[in-house]
Amino acid sequence: MRVWFLKASGDLATKYLGTVGNVRENTWISCSTATSALQIATHSWEGTAMPVGIFRVCLVVITAIVNHPLLFPKENGTVPENAEEIIQKMKEREESLRLEQLRLEQEIADQEATQKALEKPAEVVQESKEEKVRWDMWTALSMVIFLLIELWRQDFQEGNWQDTGGEEDDMAVLGKVFKGVAFPDKAVLASFYEKRILGTTGDMARMREMVEGFADDLLEALRSVCNRDADMEVEDCMGVGSMYENWRVRKPFVCDLIVPFAPPEPYCFRTQTWCSGNSFPPDEQGYGTIKVCRADEDVTGCICDKTKLGEDMLCLLHSQANTTRPSSEMEDLLCFKNTQYLDADQVMKWFQIAVTKAWNRISHKYEFDLSFSLLDSPGALKIKFRSGKSIAFNLTPVVQYENSDVYFISHFPRRGLAADLPSSTHWFLTFTVYERRFIQLVSKTLPANACHVSCLQILSFLHGKQCSLTGPSGLTNYHLKTVMLHLLQARPSQDWAPENLEARLQDMLKFLEKCLHEKKLYHFFIGNGKVPAELGFPIIFQRAEPLNLFRPFVLRRDVYRKTVDTFHEMLRNMLALINEYTVHIPLAHTNGIRKESL
Repeated sequence: MRVWFLKASGDLATKYLGTVGNVRENTWISCSTATSALQIATHSWEGTAMPVGIFRVCLVVITAIVNHPLLFPKENGTVPENAEEIIQKMKEREESLRLEQLRLEQEIADQEATQKALEKPAEVVQESKEEKVRWDMWTALSMVIFLLIELWRQDFQEGNWQDTGGEEDDMAVLGKVFKGVAFPDKAVLASFYEKRILGTTGDMARMREMVEGFADDLLEALRSVCNRDADMEVEDCMGVGSMYENWRVRKPFVCDLIVPFAPPEPYCFRTQTWCSGNSFPPDEQGYGTIKVCRADEDVTGCICDKTKLGEDMLCLLHSQANTTRPSSEMEDLLCFKNTQYLDADQVMKWFQIAVTKAWNRISHKYEFDLSFSLLDSPGALKIKFRSGKSIAFNLTPVVQYENSDVYFISHFPRRGLAADLPSSTHWFLTFTVYERRFIQLVSKTLPANACHVSCLQILSFLHGKQCSLTGPSGLTNYHLKTVMLHLLQARPSQDWAPENLEARLQDMLKFLEKCLHEKKLYHFFIGNGKVPAELGFPIIFQRAEPLNLFRPFVLRRDVYRKTVDTFHEMLRNMLALINEYTVHIPLAHTNGIRKESL
């Protein structure tokens, strides 16, 4: 419609401007004016509204009519000689206007296509955003439902951990194993404990006394051979572990002694644990690092270590005589290469050499030999008498944590299948002193001849015998002691009367079953806010996150499978193992052996 209107207007203007045979001199001027006005109208049509364009075209037509030579003829008018040339130029001008019109229409079509192309992605983006919002909403809702189900499942297991369901994983759930287990009664357990446990632990006190006296003499000689200005300062040893908590049952009896040591002046140890605020990886929880610093060095560091003071300036806190030792001398302080962190391997090498020198000094006083018994346990020593008898004990260097009785231990004499240390600069924390104090504190509130130690001794004996048959497992005596500590805190004092030995032993097995099933056995002290205040236990460990001692079972399924298999076999062989080490019991008592569904 728009093209037809413009073309009709142009034809009308041309018609009234003149003909081929009668055109005046101003015909070209009028035609040019009309053509220019027509071009303006064309652009106006593109940029303005239709009424304005129609008005301008009408104005051009009226102007052309008014200036037509036939309407106002001039005197002596003559027809120009170049009329044909003018007509030809008008046709060429008309053709150029037509081409310009086609170009403008093409530009408009391109602009409309571009606008549509821009509008379509915007709609797609909007739809994708709406779809993403819907997807995020469903994802969040699914996560909330999953968390609620998981919380409900854990709460259900906490309240019903003695009952095992029907659809169980043949690897993880152990409840069915307890069904039909032959469990000895009170008379059998009492006889077994009296004849097998008490009969073999009577000489433990004499052995402890002998080992402690020799260790004190050995450490005194060690101090005399060490350089007080360069070597570590060794303190008195302390007895820890099952031998000093009176529940060691398996031979050979081994005394565990820890030896605190400190650096020479003017150095000191600055300890840092995984719960001190800095982020530690999950596999380093329960560990800490020990940094060797100057005693007068601020924890945050002096500004003289961070800036150059110049030749004419002196730090009043650190003089030239008090500068830090070079890296070679830091290695002499048993630090890891090019660091200030104490190296456990370097400490054990130094300790072995120092013990060897000390023994060479006092060996003439004794009628026995002293040697290192285990290559993988640098502190494992063995006394060999001329009669062929021997006594083993562990002498392990430790570092005190601040002013508490928590210690960083360089290594464990018996690790079993436990994971190795992350690195030689990571030291494991031991709470064995507080564990001994807790048992002593609770024992004061228990009935006479309480059965808590008896339960631990029987369970440790059964597990040790089973491991001697099927090989070591992931369970250790420390795990068994942790189970006892949890039950000591959870149960009333009167429940530990000696006549309740059978029931409490079953409780320990049930608790251990639950922990194996969930692969969770939390450290007794770490994260436990119910620790008695009388112990003086550091509050930083009480506020820490609970430490799962069974975390290696989550990471190593082969260890977990071996542990579960050993536990299964121990339950099946429990009655046979007890009968093997029990003297003859009258028939009336033998009938007391019954089947218990734990």
